[in-house]
Amino acid sequence: MVAINKPSGLLVHKSPIDKHETRFALQEVRDQIGQYVYPIHRLDKPTSGVLLFALDKQVAKQMSEAFREGKVEKTYLAIVRGYTEKLETIDYALKQMLDTKEQKKLGITKESQEAVTRYERLDTVELPFPVSRYPMARYSLVKLTPKSGRKHQLRRHMKHIFHPIVGDTKHGRGEHNKLFRKEFGCHRLLLHANTIQFVHPVTEESLYIEAPLDEMFLALFQKFDWNIEV
Repeated sequence: MVAINKPSGLLVHKSPIDKHETRFALQEVRDQIGQYVYPIHRLDKPTSGVLLFALDKQVAKQMSEAFREGKVEKTYLAIVRGYTEKLETIDYALKQMLDTKEQKKLGITKESQEAVTRYERLDTVELPFPVSRYPMARYSLVKLTPKSGRKHQLRRHMKHIFHPIVGDTKHGRGEHNKLFRKEFGCHRLLLHANTIQFVHPVTEESLYIEAPLDEMFLALFQKFDWNIEV
């Protein structure tokens, strides 16, 4: 397998949603190592962090099954609006999101699917900027652990509990996204796939992979005086 630290804004592979895109993680990894790679799982285009590819179909199949069976544990870091609870489990079913009009034409329905996310608040910050009706802006740094793998699950779950992820243009709050763009030059979704842990399907070795934060995240940590071992 190959593990990469995918930057925000890069698609995993070609998608009918972004037909204009010309750069894809799959092709770039293939070109870097000179060998075809197979996608095992996916990260949303605006999400950064650890992403796995397999070097052959069999490993890709075994790893995809491990993901479906909940044998792969992932953690994410996110900056969200407001002060969250210290610890919470979000158990909220999500309707299936369809990618294309063709899927809708085929009669694929948006059925509700079980979805569970656990989160832990790591730190908070209060900023001297008025947002909406509030004189100060409050944010939390959270560690998110998805227990299922629904499309946009973390983004939709945080929206559901009224703590949307900053920079989320689809499920977030525009006034907070605008504040981060204006004050910090932040134009990305503040969601990062930080770690992944699983048993290698061939060697049966327990693997733990961590993807470092990018410059934007690190700059915000410094501004907010967050000194956390993540």
